[in-house]
Amino acid sequence: MSQQRSLPVPDGLDGTRLDQTVSRLFGLSRTVAADLIEQGDVLVDGAARAKSEKVSGGAWLEVTLPPPPGAAGPEEPVEVEGLSVIHADDDIVVIDKPVGVAAHPSPGWSGPTVTAGVAALGHRLTSHGPDERQGIVHRLDVGTTGIMVLAKSERAYSALKRAFKERTVEKRYRAIVQGHPDPLRGTIDAPIGRHPHHDYKWAVTAAGKPSVTHYDTLEAFPAASLVDIKLETGRTHQIRVHFSTLRHPCVGDLTYGADPTLAAKLDLTRQWLHAYSLAFEHPDSGQWVEFHSDYPEDLAHALSVLRG
Repeated sequence: MSQQRSLPVPDGLDGTRLDQTVSRLFGLSRTVAADLIEQGDVLVDGAARAKSEKVSGGAWLEVTLPPPPGAAGPEEPVEVEGLSVIHADDDIVVIDKPVGVAAHPSPGWSGPTVTAGVAALGHRLTSHGPDERQGIVHRLDVGTTGIMVLAKSERAYSALKRAFKERTVEKRYRAIVQGHPDPLRGTIDAPIGRHPHHDYKWAVTAAGKPSVTHYDTLEAFPAASLVDIKLETGRTHQIRVHFSTLRHPCVGDLTYGADPTLAAKLDLTRQWLHAYSLAFEHPDSGQWVEFHSDYPEDLAHALSVLRG
């Protein structure tokens, strides 16, 4: 069943092409966004527009999204470019997720998914959980790269879900944020919930869920800082929301107020945020295991430009 969504264009996307705006706001590929526009499923201030037309911040966007892939039954295995397996055994598969890939099917998403990509590589995930989320015990945003672990056995699914809930999993990220956090090392403890005005965003709200982010500045550049982050909780968009609230948004994160000029200078089309390390107790052996992921090409390039 199709889904109707209406929202204003964020100021951070002012002057962006319509197909790019729809792609970023709804996590769709540019091709799918262009198809929706050409089908008349996207209106700007009540009128159909060309996909190449630039949109203004505050313009009212009405989009009819396609039904979720999972609504038609179990996913078919589909090879996902750039998705690689770091480790696999009878219980778990640890992957390096590329940019532009969702963890699992969801309403409005018709792009590649981790679940389909892992299946295409010959790994059968546990049937524990909803059809579209088989084996998924945690997620990364579509625009965030790095380490994910998935469950292949029911034992692993239960153990990992419990470990994430009890916060015994060590999740470390690297981010480049605008400006220089003060203090250079600290903890952000602020509850996160749905944004009161935009249903595609999250925000620090009094009624939100407890959210704790620890950070340490590793390098400082004239306009930005490379920070190491340890998540105590795992809320949707947690790092992006917390640093945006401090007025140090992740570089390239236009949804949460990043400077588009700096993003363009660094050739970034998404937030500079990477899940570089994941450590946990193996659900079978009980041993502490740790996995790492190198920066992908676009993030490495942006970092090299900042370093001069």
